[in-house]
Amino acid sequence: MTVLQVCPLLPSLEEALRTNYKIVDTPSNEVVAAITSSRFGVTNEQMDAMPSLRAIVHFGVGYETTDVAHARSRGIAVSNTPDVLTDCVADLAVGGLIDVLRRLSAADRFVRQGDWQNGQFPLAVKVTGKRVGILGLGRIGQAIAHRLTAFDCTLSYHSRHQVPDTPYTYATSPEALAESVDVLVVATSGGPATAGLVSADVLTALGPTGYLVNIARGSVVDEPALVTALTSGAIAGAALDVFANEPNVPTPLLGMDTVVLLPHIASATVETRQAMGELAFRNLHQFMTDGRLVTPVP
Repeated sequence: MTVLQVCPLLPSLEEALRTNYKIVDTPSNEVVAAITSSRFGVTNEQMDAMPSLRAIVHFGVGYETTDVAHARSRGIAVSNTPDVLTDCVADLAVGGLIDVLRRLSAADRFVRQGDWQNGQFPLAVKVTGKRVGILGLGRIGQAIAHRLTAFDCTLSYHSRHQVPDTPYTYATSPEALAESVDVLVVATSGGPATAGLVSADVLTALGPTGYLVNIARGSVVDEPALVTALTSGAIAGAALDVFANEPNVPTPLLGMDTVVLLPHIASATVETRQAMGELAFRNLHQFMTDGRLVTPVP
């Protein structure tokens, strides 16, 4: 019943772990399960140092920091916490979209800095009726689309495969999607398969009146190309919750009022983090009970 805790976790989850299992912070022959977060995962070296390891439980929907193929080759099952964070991530995506188009954060700074005393804040861009493209129409992408229908947005998407029974228009490539929309929302999974998917060509296709919203993973966007596009005016603005090398944010973005910068908080609400912790613990407890996981990764 020995469990490796790879990284700091939600306090309530840590208490449940300590109450029920022997928790260690270094790999050993005794460890039969590991619990980690999307940010840290479990490295191949850590897996290989735990010959009795049979399950890896992730606190978070992402699991790209763990080599799932290597885990499975070792007979190790892997789980994550899907669904319970969908609503909050979708809410933040829409919030970021509204913020960057209507320049809410910039307007807040305008008031706080006393600039209102010297004149009116510049005009922003209307949200209602915009053409929005969603890159990755999974659970979160569909939740974002559902919310944006209330804004009378025209919705299209690109995913690896067309999604059946959806009313949204399918684009055959990220470039084709970006070219046809006013706002590109990145909601795809991370990992090697999507690294750099939003390339310089995609940003060029989005154009000087287009906006980017990224609540997925920083790796999905070619960050140097994004910085160039924003600083040169090749795109109009961006709302970013994720970055390539967190917590480091490219310096040129820090002074730009056309960019909304958030510290990876899409799922960071009390309710959602509690639900994530409970599901992570259920995965671990179920595995320790009968060898099964509640939400194994696909």
